[in-house]
Amino acid sequence: MAEIAIAGFEDLLQAARAQPEPQRLLFVFTVAELPEDSTPGERRRFAEGMGGALVPLMCVDKSPEDLGTFAGLAEESRAMGQEWSVVFVAGLAGRGGRAPTSEDSRAPLQRMVDAIKVGSHASFMAFDRDGGPVQFE
Repeated sequence: MAEIAIAGFEDLLQAARAQPEPQRLLFVFTVAELPEDSTPGERRRFAEGMGGALVPLMCVDKSPEDLGTFAGLAEESRAMGQEWSVVFVAGLAGRGGRAPTSEDSRAPLQRMVDAIKVGSHASFMAFDRDGGPVQFE
């Protein structure tokens, strides 16, 4: 199968829909916070919109077919009353032509939350509030 380059959220949906097994997408919405023991330099960078720690706020699982645009997902998340900074996304593959259920997604979502809490998010895709891909240095 040809590899699909993912440059944005719509590419992610296209790639998920093109997989040989049905997929479920896992989302963890985070907010940037400044740790209490931050240095003056870290506080200055945070005030400039850089740095801080990403703290999970909420998570959800969705089938690719239930998603339209990133704007729709962002609007749905805002309806929950939480302002967020970055959303992390991972895919969960089904088996034998059966798509994963929300129940199947619970443990993988918790592992995502736990990984993000310790800063181990390199294996997830990340998008900003406008749907642009986020690269971490």
